[in-house]
Amino acid sequence: MKSFHLYWFSAVREALTTCLSSSISRSIPPPLSYVISLDLIILYLLYCGSYFLHSLPSLPFRLFRITSLRSNFLPSFPVSLHPSFVYFSFLSFIPLFFPSFRCGHCKKLAPEFEKAASRLKGSVQLAKVDCTTNSETCSRFGVSGYPTLRIFRYGKDSAPYDGPRTAEGIYETMRRQTGPDSMHLKTKDDLKAFVNNHDASIVGVFSGTDSPRLAEFLKAATLLREQFRFAHSTNLQLAEEHGANSECVLLFRPPRLANAFEDSIVIFRDYLTIGSLRRFIRDHIYGLCPHMTIENRDRLRVRDLLTAYYALDYHHNIPGSNYWRNRVMKVASKYVGRGLTFSIANKKDFLLELEEDFGMGTSDGGELPFITIRTRLGHKYTMREEFTRDGASLQRFLEDYFAGRLKRYIKSEPIPEKNSGAVKVVVAESFDQVVNDPDKNVLIQFFSPLCPHCKKLEPVYGELAETLRSDPKIVIAKMNALANDVPLGYDVQGFPTIYFAPVGRKDEPVRYQPLMVSSEETQDIIWSIKLHL
Repeated sequence: MKSFHLYWFSAVREALTTCLSSSISRSIPPPLSYVISLDLIILYLLYCGSYFLHSLPSLPFRLFRITSLRSNFLPSFPVSLHPSFVYFSFLSFIPLFFPSFRCGHCKKLAPEFEKAASRLKGSVQLAKVDCTTNSETCSRFGVSGYPTLRIFRYGKDSAPYDGPRTAEGIYETMRRQTGPDSMHLKTKDDLKAFVNNHDASIVGVFSGTDSPRLAEFLKAATLLREQFRFAHSTNLQLAEEHGANSECVLLFRPPRLANAFEDSIVIFRDYLTIGSLRRFIRDHIYGLCPHMTIENRDRLRVRDLLTAYYALDYHHNIPGSNYWRNRVMKVASKYVGRGLTFSIANKKDFLLELEEDFGMGTSDGGELPFITIRTRLGHKYTMREEFTRDGASLQRFLEDYFAGRLKRYIKSEPIPEKNSGAVKVVVAESFDQVVNDPDKNVLIQFFSPLCPHCKKLEPVYGELAETLRSDPKIVIAKMNALANDVPLGYDVQGFPTIYFAPVGRKDEPVRYQPLMVSSEETQDIIWSIKLHL
């Protein structure tokens, strides 16, 4: 008996094919979406009913909106003039015929959210809404992915929360939300107290409250307050001792990061707009060698980045933390403008990442910094020579990097000696050879050996491979995503994740949802694949 998914697959395919055929018979060009994405639309419809569903796909259309469940809004939300922080929690998904399931991202966020709530108690209220039982509320605020976090100020929806999702990151971001967008400074003592902070400070100094530059500065502070600390003053004397005698913006880098290789204060004198101020902050706030944390790593990694990992602690040992940083900066100052940025980080904070992404052992480096380079394209390099106190080893490493002499680090299982099965086993070292073969259309499954859904899919995936084995242009493959680096362009957040890399479009792989839950659906999947050929 055909499965429910197969019934809908066939029905939708027939309807859309009829529409397409009708358009052609009338010599009317069919809509572009039918030509390009007919199979994707069908897969998308099926995907919404698949119990493998774990996140909504980012297709340019949305065919379903779940609004049928009864809603009860939190009676105490929000309860004060302080901003309230709403966490829309997707615990289970129960529309008519879809089986319920747990949201892994929500479960991961939950303990961090609770820790942040405890630290913020009394200043910022954190709340959560279960969209299973409060669907009308979630629909009203446009919640379509989970978990969604939004900031409410003075009883009104203010903005989406785009900050870090760790307890420390949520705490720091929301703590900055409790005060004004920009602190008004009146005296030199006010300025001194404001900039004496763990984070950088942006201070605008203006001629008066009616200054048009002040108005623009305050608009920028409202938009960027989640990321940076802002203050302003109408006392021009505050800027004079820093070398400015007219309206300007002063960027104070954190006092703990003061060094002899760069200025601690940078002055912005250009025409002030929200865009120009944003660019100025982006280009100068981190300096030559910032402190990378879990919270700011994504912003730093938009560029090619060298990082020195060691046991730094800016809360308890500032001189000791700066000892190795100064030695990194001495070398880094020679490579300014070469397209590589530098940073330092606490090895303990990134230990798991170093082990998984760079193969670092627990004894690697010892007390000495462990050096890595991660490019914006995802290429990784490690310095295997011991870090020397004079910086000579780091300089040799950089010379080899810029000369193209370094071998990329790739986490990979060994290439299998025998690979004659219908499903080809791919590892990171063989990915280009197999998946990016310009003459082959490749369906690649990223799996985890621990994933029960992957195990359930395995026999059907094997049957699919056997069925297509005689076609020399098609390859069915799989790769253990836990033991191998996933290449750039493939977004693997859960398992199984399946992509189709067709001939001529290897840089634009098409993501499929794992719909194959019975062998009866194999022919429909084959039909869908061949639409791309």
